[in-house]
Amino acid sequence: MATRRHLRHAAHTSARTYAGEFNCMPMKRLFCIPAILFVSLVTAGATEQGVVDHSAVIIRDFRQMPEKGIPRDVLRHSKGLAIMTVVKAGLIFSGKGGQGVVVARTGHGWSGPSFIATGGAGWGLQIGAQVTDFVIVLNNDSAVRAFSRRGNVTIGADVSAAAGPVGRTASGAVAPTAAVYTYSRSKGLFAGVSLEGAVIGTQRDSNFRYYGRPVRADEILSGVTAPPPGAAPLRRALGR
Repeated sequence: MATRRHLRHAAHTSARTYAGEFNCMPMKRLFCIPAILFVSLVTAGATEQGVVDHSAVIIRDFRQMPEKGIPRDVLRHSKGLAIMTVVKAGLIFSGKGGQGVVVARTGHGWSGPSFIATGGAGWGLQIGAQVTDFVIVLNNDSAVRAFSRRGNVTIGADVSAAAGPVGRTASGAVAPTAAVYTYSRSKGLFAGVSLEGAVIGTQRDSNFRYYGRPVRADEILSGVTAPPPGAAPLRRALGR
């Protein structure tokens, strides 16, 4: 059974892995701590392979929603995808954290996964918990390059974002209106789901553990680094 000291260390370590580290003002800190601790402990246990396998499940689930799913043409013309699960919880003050992967098209099919994460804190009249799956469609090469950097990507600032068209009848032939399209599916009590302003960062430690050596995000997404065998289910779920 984990000691209280171990739980505090796990929560602290998990929270610091997120691109937007929780930043509470001193007067709010007392209220922020429960939300941050909850989110950190929920997301801390996922292994890299578990994140990759869950990303494959998310893609399959989105493909199986004919009326509200991602149009085939949008996926077919995409340059890459970012796939994440974000947990948000709070009582007046809230914390959120999420993990996932980004992949890109290469001359040899889909790249291996590069690990990403997001996090933050907020406040307002909100109560409850929410788990949201996000698929971010990267519509052009500049969006892929944004996720290939070592630093962070701010949705809406570094890349323009718009809610993507949905359903089989949605036209995918029209030129994309934003660098990325965002899609989400939520379960919980919070109302409204948006990634506008979210900061998403590359997780270099996760990439190191998954590939067994230091490897940059751009090396993964360009196909210079070969996808490991564990990425095969995700690449099959992505299709062409």
